[in-house]
Amino acid sequence: MQATIHTFDEDAGAGTVLTDNGRVLEVDHATFAKSSLRHLRVGQRVSIEVDGDGVSRLWIEGIGPGQRIR
Repeated sequence: MQATIHTFDEDAGAGTVLTDNGRVLEVDHATFAKSSLRHLRVGQRVSIEVDGDGVSRLWIEGIGPGQRIR
């Protein structure tokens, strides 16, 4: 699923995303840390996996082992 970064607090390493169907979901510090990303900016498009009421995995297409930017 894709989403847009809605809020992001660099100090906390956490924030929220807005899904394409209008849901606002939490991205906690642990999920952000597992993503290996250094920074997110409001408005940035990301791919996510959802577990319960929050994001369980977060990544940017084309960044990671074996991924190409298309």
